[in-house]
Amino acid sequence: MTEQAPVTGAGHPAEQAPVTGAGHPAEPPIRVRVRLFAIQRELAGRREVPLELPAGADVETAWAAIVARFPALAPGRSAIRFARNGDYADASEPLADGDELAFIPPVSGGADTADTAGAARRDTADTAGAARRDTADTADTAETPLRILELREEPFDLAILAQLGDRLATDGDGAIVGFIGRTRVTPGTPAPGQEDEAARHAGRAVDALDYEAHETMALRMLDRIADEIAARFGVVRLAIVHRLGRVALGEVSIAVVAVSPHRDAAFAAARYAIDETKARVPIWKAEQFADGRVWIGEPPRVGPPPGPPSER
Repeated sequence: MTEQAPVTGAGHPAEQAPVTGAGHPAEPPIRVRVRLFAIQRELAGRREVPLELPAGADVETAWAAIVARFPALAPGRSAIRFARNGDYADASEPLADGDELAFIPPVSGGADTADTAGAARRDTADTAGAARRDTADTADTAETPLRILELREEPFDLAILAQLGDRLATDGDGAIVGFIGRTRVTPGTPAPGQEDEAARHAGRAVDALDYEAHETMALRMLDRIADEIAARFGVVRLAIVHRLGRVALGEVSIAVVAVSPHRDAAFAAARYAIDETKARVPIWKAEQFADGRVWIGEPPRVGPPPGPPSER
């Protein structure tokens, strides 16, 4: 005899949960939202993809499901990093219902070269004493830490360094160190998978840069970098302001300002801020040419560089 489904009080059949072979109700599927950026967004033609996955699915399962729908994404797997709910995540990390999953293609600066990583370690070692002095001076003057971390669509120019310095510095600060990044005419290193397109534009001048970002995650990562700067160098007043959108040739794309009682720590903090922003923050850059564009960068580093924080 056929078993009849239970009914609701209104007399309609109620939904019956599927059962496992052991007769226990199976766990319901989970629903996640996948966000695509930069070259992946262009290849898939979508910014977001909703997914329904079996209970217990991990990040790699979600990647496989997306690639099944958009096979053009498959060759980029080795250069992809993942973020779950705004934090970098391993491919084996389990997902939960309602998660936001971002696939992070190569970022604008990418992983450190050996020289950059070495410089970061040297900065940490060379400024340990300065950081300890800065911490003592800051404690003596009881200054409140201040961070200016922004992503801006509107253009800004070199004057931003003075503006940020004025906002950050106190009477106890003897050093203001600023860095400006701007669009140059020569191309950079193409992201993995963009080599053929870059070769097509070899010898041509860059007209502009286009920047896009996972904005909430980018601001969270900038705040984390500021935490690391405070721990490593004792610098607690810092600004990182990054452009989004089209940045024409010669225009400013990023400004970094670090202020401190002593110059060594301020220099090291500014260097660390720009290096880590380029290496880890989910901001993407495409070089614009007269007849095409090339995405630039390397796979992001998901954590701070080696080297312990400065001793206090």
